[in-house]
Amino acid sequence: MASRLPSTSASASAWQNAPPDPLDAPELYEGLLWRRVAAHLVDACLIVLLGVLAWFVLVFLVAISFGALGPLLIPLIPLFPSLYAAATIGGSQASATPGMRLFGLTVLDWTGRRVGYAQGFLMAIFFYVTTALTSALVLIVALFTQRHRTLHDIMAGTVVVRRTR
Repeated sequence: MASRLPSTSASASAWQNAPPDPLDAPELYEGLLWRRVAAHLVDACLIVLLGVLAWFVLVFLVAISFGALGPLLIPLIPLFPSLYAAATIGGSQASATPGMRLFGLTVLDWTGRRVGYAQGFLMAIFFYVTTALTSALVLIVALFTQRHRTLHDIMAGTVVVRRTR
């Protein structure tokens, strides 16, 4: 069976106007919601582990600079999860975080191309801002959209689909 995912190379043609309809390509959307939740839990654990390591590095750098680097480095702490998303989604050939890769998901832009660093960063910023402002109730949007897109997917112009072989 041929893959319904477009090629992710920059020169390749992607989807014409929009991602395939779930009725035309159900394999791209089957089990998407539970996979996204599980992937997020894996990524949250990785972010915590990497965050602890980054905290020790940050404390060390601030200490050896006698506090001079504090004002420059401390503001990066809240951005750490978004930087993680940008690096793993935009910086990987799989266009997915490690949790997404584990559960067979990939993030593409609306035209079917691989997501870059900026779009991956925006997707994460929109996720953290909208979930913080609504106590995560905004994630219910995925239950009512045709392709199970969340509000941060819509705002960032992305779609999450299952990888096909």
